Amino acid sequence: MSAPQRQIAPPSPPPRPRHRSQFLVELDRFWLRVTEGLEISQLWKQFSADARASFRLYRRDFDARAPQEGRRHGFLHTAQELIWAILGKLTPARRVLLLFGLLFLLFPTASNDYQDSSDKARFVELDFHFAGGALLFVLLMLEIADRVVMKRDLEIARDIQRWLLPASPPKVPGLDIAFATRPANTVAGDYYDVFARPGSDPGASSYLLAVADVAGKSIPAALLMATFQASLKTLSETPCSLLELVAGMNRYACTNSQDGLRFTTAFVGEFDPGTRKLTYVNAGHNEPIVLRKAGAVERLSAGGLPLGILGDAVYESDAVTVDSGDWLVIFTDGLVEAVNAQDEEYGEPRLFEALKLNVNTTPSVMLQRVMTLLDAFVGVTPQHDDVTCLLLRVD
Repeated sequence: MSAPQRQIAPPSPPPRPRHRSQFLVELDRFWLRVTEGLEISQLWKQFSADARASFRLYRRDFDARAPQEGRRHGFLHTAQELIWAILGKLTPARRVLLLFGLLFLLFPTASNDYQDSSDKARFVELDFHFAGGALLFVLLMLEIADRVVMKRDLEIARDIQRWLLPASPPKVPGLDIAFATRPANTVAGDYYDVFARPGSDPGASSYLLAVADVAGKSIPAALLMATFQASLKTLSETPCSLLELVAGMNRYACTNSQDGLRFTTAFVGEFDPGTRKLTYVNAGHNEPIVLRKAGAVERLSAGGLPLGILGDAVYESDAVTVDSGDWLVIFTDGLVEAVNAQDEEYGEPRLFEALKLNVNTTPSVMLQRVMTLLDAFVGVTPQHDDVTCLLLRVD
């Protein structure tokens, strides 16, 4: 009987070098720092949104330089106008850097053979690609520096704007209030506020409700929003009617509106908790909705032109009395004009449906659900306008 054969185990693989695994760890840490933990799909969505926004920016300048009726069709002309639209965003010095950088990248590599004093052959190669890349890198650093400074200034402006807006709803007898705003950019041109106004009788007071939307976005709109807030707060301290208050705000707005180009739509109301009477003026704003407990819908439309268009504009006011269970919904056009990927507007019918489905909830819950439905409708489409909504329910 033969002896059993010994089984020889296969040789174990050599241990992986420790420096290799450490390199992968450092690489993974570097990637996480660069991407801030975002997945590839999230990075692609972010890039797509940035690319669309940049395209709209350059397209707007392209259309301004070459209007549709006078535009010469052709690839070369279109490319020329697009290049000028891009160059127009740079200072003259940076345009020169960009042009030289691109030229150097297009230059072919130059080489030359020669013999030195010892009759040995020498080979010299001139590579302009490195110089072109270096110039473009310098240009990138300059643009990033500008972006960092601008971002810091915008963050400061955003903080100041937050101080101008109420952080939480005030306590108003007979009302439950919720509001929210979403700026399209770092700072917004929408305004909302609810605050007490001293009454004519000692100890009595009414409450001003205001929602406004300055034409435009970003810094210019935010600055005019601040002037709107200042004029409203100042004039509300004077003993005048709501009509006189709005007329005074309009005259002040006309001094800062660039001949009506920077107008402001606004809804200003004055609520008396004792009588539950709301007196209002609608200055060209989206018509607020009064949703009665029984289901009827009323629109608040009395008013006049947006503020800042005509200095001697005439306004009219109206009043409604609200009862327990009634709702008042005030919003800006950014809510109903939000679009999805198919370029469909959210629209007031969808807003009505969302309101009626949540009429038995609190304003804070209804506001959350309205915003959730808006997000579901819009999807990944970039927000193009500020969104503000103010909800009030009568207790």
